[in-house]
Amino acid sequence: MAATVTLEPAGRCRWDEPVHIAVRGLAPGQPVTLRASLRDEKDELFRAHARYCADAHGQLDLERAPALGGSFTGLEPMGLLWALEPEKPLLRLVKRDVQTPFAVELEVLDGHDPEAGGLLGQAVHERDFLAPGVRREPVRVGRVRATLFLPPGTGPFPGILDLFGSGGGLCEYRASLLAGHGFAVLALAYFRFEDLPKYLNNVCLEYFEEAVDFMLQHPKVKGPSVGLLGFSKGGDLCLSMASFLKGITATAVINACVANTIAPLHYKDMIIPNLSSDPGKYKITESGLLNLVDIWNDPLEKPNHQSLIPLEKAQGPFLFIVGMDDHNWKSEFYAQIASERLQAHGKDRPQIIYYPGTGHCIDPPYFPLCRASVHAVLDQPIFYGGEPKAHSRAQSVIFP
Repeated sequence: MAATVTLEPAGRCRWDEPVHIAVRGLAPGQPVTLRASLRDEKDELFRAHARYCADAHGQLDLERAPALGGSFTGLEPMGLLWALEPEKPLLRLVKRDVQTPFAVELEVLDGHDPEAGGLLGQAVHERDFLAPGVRREPVRVGRVRATLFLPPGTGPFPGILDLFGSGGGLCEYRASLLAGHGFAVLALAYFRFEDLPKYLNNVCLEYFEEAVDFMLQHPKVKGPSVGLLGFSKGGDLCLSMASFLKGITATAVINACVANTIAPLHYKDMIIPNLSSDPGKYKITESGLLNLVDIWNDPLEKPNHQSLIPLEKAQGPFLFIVGMDDHNWKSEFYAQIASERLQAHGKDRPQIIYYPGTGHCIDPPYFPLCRASVHAVLDQPIFYGGEPKAHSRAQSVIFP
């Protein structure tokens, strides 16, 4: 091997941090192909590649050299990560154990042919999910099933509750990365985990109230309130929490509905029914994927009014992050409903950020786009939408 791959930082770094990739020891103007690959915790392979030409000094700097083809084109210093695609279709790259890193193998291959030539150089780049000093504490208090991530230092730190969607389980990778930016984050499970309900049939807001109280009573969490971050079904749960519970300072939701969805929501003597749907309105894409965006009934129609979440009761502000190519929820429509409802009640309108070309599943930076995958609960291939480059841009803005 004649080429040397250099990485800066040279050692392990966080998944949401950029890395500077360069190659030295090539011939002037030499055509090469760079390939990245990693295996997830189920040993599934993800790959990306791009074609480049060395400069007049036989060097290649991905911050200066545009990709000439492959998984992406143009100046994309982190393209070899955000363009990773599964070898098997319908797989989503997630991190299940945040205590171990992902190992990304980088290879430099000779030439631009579809089957590039000999191996010229290689390196292994480890990307982890726990910044130095971040503490991971499993939480099994009362009914609450969660993991708390605390930044280094004495604190107290601003607190966030982090909820994912209708796949269920306990997802920690977003919370662990946010803790590296100075937040105390509770990754909260609410079904399909340990002794929690297996299915989302009925939801009691008291469970989430218990989680908020846990955070507000924790000595490392800065009171008197916490923020909420929710995605998909977790988003409408966060909207309900903000509307009915005390101690919520701000709420950010990613591609969420303004009505209660999937299961009835109970709180004390109140029940918010779930937004009705017509499963017969689903569509099948040319690739045989389910497109569910049209199955949900309009929450503004009179029969569905009781499913609307009373956002006007909330004390703190809202942020709606909208993927304009979301094929699960009509996220843009729902954000506009929220804005009109709040203004009609004399409240400040929410901040709404629209991202063209962005699909349903918006993860922290450098996670590759998941355009479609098999839903963990429905056990069906679901179409999520999105375009890789636009999606990556949005992720870097949402989670700087």
